[in-house]
Parts: sequence; structure tokens; C-alpha cells
Amino acid sequence: MAKKETAEKPIGEITHYFSNIGVAVLKLSQSLVVGVTIRIHGSTTDFEQMVDSMQIEHESIEKAKKGQEIGIKVKEKVREGDLVYKVE
Repeated sequence: MAKKETAEKPIGEITHYFSNIGVAVLKLSQSLVVGVTIRIHGSTTDFEQMVDSMQIEHESIEKAKKGQEIGIKVKEKVREGDLVYKVE
């Protein structure tokens, strides 16, 4: 009997974290829009949050495309290499 596929596909990876302002830099492998709930998961990180806002070069955006690096405010500390998933 085949195992049920529960593995989510990552939509991006954390490349940097600014602890003083609680902002993560996320390199996207899929598009992302404001209002989506994401899960950030790593060796010591695992939480979900809604994307309230995104920025590229200090400009607020509503939608980001695959391949872009964006800044998002995160509610907990994240680490470089943590993977980001879209919660369905």
C-alpha cells in the first residue's frame, strides 16, 4: 500500500535574518502573495504565520514572483537555510 503523500513542497528558503527588526529574507522558488499562510521549518524552527506584508528593496509589494528575494516580517527567530512552505 502506497504511503499517503503528506510532504509539502517548499516555496522558498530563508537566506538572511535581521534579528534587530525581526525580518527574514526569503528567496522564492514559487510565487507568493500577501494574505497567504506560510510555515517556516528548520532544525530548530517550526511555526506558521500569515504574510501581512512583503518588501523588495524597501518597497511594499502585494505579489512576488519565483526567483525574487523578498523581506517579510516574522513573529519568531528564523535561520538561514530554513525552508518556507505554503499552508493549504
